[in-house]
Amino acid sequence: MANVVRAAIAQTEWTGDKDSMIAEHVRLAREASAQGARVMCFQELFYGPYFCQVQDAKFYEYAESIPDGPTTKLMADLAKELGMVLVLPMYEEEQPGLLYNTAAVIDADGTYLGKYRKNHIPQVKGFWEKFYFRPGNLGYPVFNTAVGRIGVYICYDRHFPEGWRALGLNGAQIVFNPSATSRGLSAYLWQLEQTAAAAANMYYVGAINRVGVEDLGDNDFYGTSYFANPRGQFVDGTASDQDAELVVRDLDLDLIAETRNQWAFYRDRRPETYGDLCAD
Repeated sequence: MANVVRAAIAQTEWTGDKDSMIAEHVRLAREASAQGARVMCFQELFYGPYFCQVQDAKFYEYAESIPDGPTTKLMADLAKELGMVLVLPMYEEEQPGLLYNTAAVIDADGTYLGKYRKNHIPQVKGFWEKFYFRPGNLGYPVFNTAVGRIGVYICYDRHFPEGWRALGLNGAQIVFNPSATSRGLSAYLWQLEQTAAAAANMYYVGAINRVGVEDLGDNDFYGTSYFANPRGQFVDGTASDQDAELVVRDLDLDLIAETRNQWAFYRDRRPETYGDLCAD
């Protein structure tokens, strides 16, 4: 019998306030569950605007404790109710002045499994993230969930192949890449990098992007969320580049072993020759 997991990702527009964004994602999780999804990931900083388009300390108030904050607790209750694994990209306050771009992972029974903190932090026009976030300090964890081994890599992280590889070597079967990515010079990379990472590491990637133009800037977020399979192929196409959309796909986890047995990239690695890659 095939080991198939029905997975969901959601791309949404900014609704104008935190409470309505949370309510919209609760609705989307319920809709995904009704379609049979057993795991779901939201977009980067899911309950807020992408405030990194500006540098303004007032947005620090969006940060919450993880796992003790209200949103993590709310979503843990929802995960338990729906029997669904949830990946929650949020703004984390570890303590005043220590803020991270983080994703919490909640198992299908509502258990908090841990978190990933975004490791690579950009600081360029429209993406002033170093104003808001410390670089991650938790490495590249992989979480044992009810649907398999889940990893997370957030937005700008995707430009760095080392983390993708670390997640694969740590046993990830599905890696979610929640993002806030706008049209422009790097837009063509959106359908290239995550599919290439999926193929290079022979696992599934769920690539999530928001949609719309928010009132903080002129970044035009273009959606096009998708799942890529271990051969680097889209799973039943991509989402719209204009509209909010719930993407639900069936992921055959047996394809991971099949592809690795065919391609054997991990077998043929030569880590003893890669020392220079770790030099500053």
